[in-house]
Amino acid sequence: MKTNGGVILARSLHALGVSEAFVLHGGHLDSFLIACKDVSIRLTDTRHEATAGHAAAAYARATGQLGVCAITAGPGFTNALTAMADAHLDAIPTLFIASSTPLREVETNALQGGLDQVAMAQTTTKWAHRVTHVERIPDLVDKAVRTALSGRPGPVYLEVPIDVMFAPWEDEIALPTKPVATTRPAPTPEAVDRILEILSTAQRPVIVVGGGALFSPRASDELKSFAEQTGIPVIYTAKANGVLPADHPYNLGHVGTLAAAAAGAKQPPDVVVQIGSRAGMSLGGRSGSMIPHDSILIQIDVDGVELGRLKTPEIAVVADTGEAIAALSRGLTSWPVKAPTSWVELLRKLRAGMGRMFHDVPAITEGGFIHPHAAAAAVVEALSPDTAIAYDGGETPAWFVPLGHSPGPGLFAGNGYLGTLGIGPGYAIGMSIARPGKPVAVITGDGAAGFNLAEFDTMARHRLPITTIIFNNASWGISRHGQELVFGKGNTAVVDLERTAYHVAAQGLGCRGVEVTRPEQIGPAIREAQESGEPTCINIMIDGDVIHPAIVRMVGYSEDTNEIPIPYYENIPIR
Repeated sequence: MKTNGGVILARSLHALGVSEAFVLHGGHLDSFLIACKDVSIRLTDTRHEATAGHAAAAYARATGQLGVCAITAGPGFTNALTAMADAHLDAIPTLFIASSTPLREVETNALQGGLDQVAMAQTTTKWAHRVTHVERIPDLVDKAVRTALSGRPGPVYLEVPIDVMFAPWEDEIALPTKPVATTRPAPTPEAVDRILEILSTAQRPVIVVGGGALFSPRASDELKSFAEQTGIPVIYTAKANGVLPADHPYNLGHVGTLAAAAAGAKQPPDVVVQIGSRAGMSLGGRSGSMIPHDSILIQIDVDGVELGRLKTPEIAVVADTGEAIAALSRGLTSWPVKAPTSWVELLRKLRAGMGRMFHDVPAITEGGFIHPHAAAAAVVEALSPDTAIAYDGGETPAWFVPLGHSPGPGLFAGNGYLGTLGIGPGYAIGMSIARPGKPVAVITGDGAAGFNLAEFDTMARHRLPITTIIFNNASWGISRHGQELVFGKGNTAVVDLERTAYHVAAQGLGCRGVEVTRPEQIGPAIREAQESGEPTCINIMIDGDVIHPAIVRMVGYSEDTNEIPIPYYENIPIR
């Protein structure tokens, strides 16, 4: 067979180090899909294009490398738009490849035509382009990969129309070469001196690290070293869970610890080093609950757009997370920094106290179901320590995320800035491909579980050791509780579900499945699932009437009659 566009596409990706791709079949892609085997690119096919996109993004998080997703034209492309937007808002380097109708049949009302896919992708990617000639495939693939990985990472979109994909090519063609190592931006010596000068007199300093650490190769080691040298506690947003080991003495947990320090202990941080972590919903928005309004803010981010987004920093630095921390460590010889031990001890007590917040609740509620905290605590205790976590849903993450820990950077992922439900299976599939043979768990609500139920088939076909744990409260929990808080008990609409036998559905799709109705059954069910190495669904029946305290704040409930509560955002003041 003559070389064609699809073969050149596969060879170009291989030349740039791509060995995995997440796909869903479409005839437009056939020349590329067939060629992948010859260049040792493994294809993991899913049952929905959004899942393929989420899997590619999770693979990128877990490996620190590019994730690749290939989907077909028309509805294949539109199905993947959510995954593009999700990766865009969470800054994940992902290459989305799609095909389209033949260039020579534009405006003929051809099958799956009539859409300007490039224009649609431009709003949800860093860069989007259509290949119009076979000989341009190598250099445009190279540009796409460099764009995805440079600066603030993010998704890119490359469209290869079917007549370009299948077009024959007989001449020699130069493939891209692996890019040479590029220099990552670092802070100036003057900025380093000023930052350390401020930290040297701080009484309650804290480092808040976010997803910017995931694609900075030096970040984890440098952060560990700096924290140990200075005694400054490290707090993380969910995406950075695992950047420091869970048992590291200066890992003080999720950002909720800061809210507890300010609201509970009345000792908010006085200096905050916000590094690779964007201001917004992950850090309490404009409330000042986590980063106090009167604190000194030092903000470091590879994307200058993020500097000063919600609070004007004392010092703003455009720099890579790892390079910035390394520079600060080197500067300690001139500016010794040592945080007061009393501050670290306070945060440790607060973190431990948050874990005991529900210690006195009954494991079985008056309604006869498992209390969601008891379920979350039992799940965390039973999971193997090297389990990568994909969390999904509305209220379920509120119970699980503060208790869960990651075995490493990029291995604890869930609903991000887009708030996408149904991402759990895709994230788990991507993590599992990134870590062959190692355990992965999906922690999801029953509402979110219904979005991509057919992916149990994907897990079974590819023999992925994924344990899906469903917190089944027969409702869209966060929505039901929000409506009842704002509009009154029982005054709800379209929030009720059934106690569906998802474990039976999983069995029908080739996985193991078990229903759990008692808290003492959770541990044995999880351990058996993980020891088996087979994809398993554990359907845990929890009480739908129990509401997590964080949800009360999230849905905007307030007794203040001078404001109108609205879910998820700031309440509307009545003038």
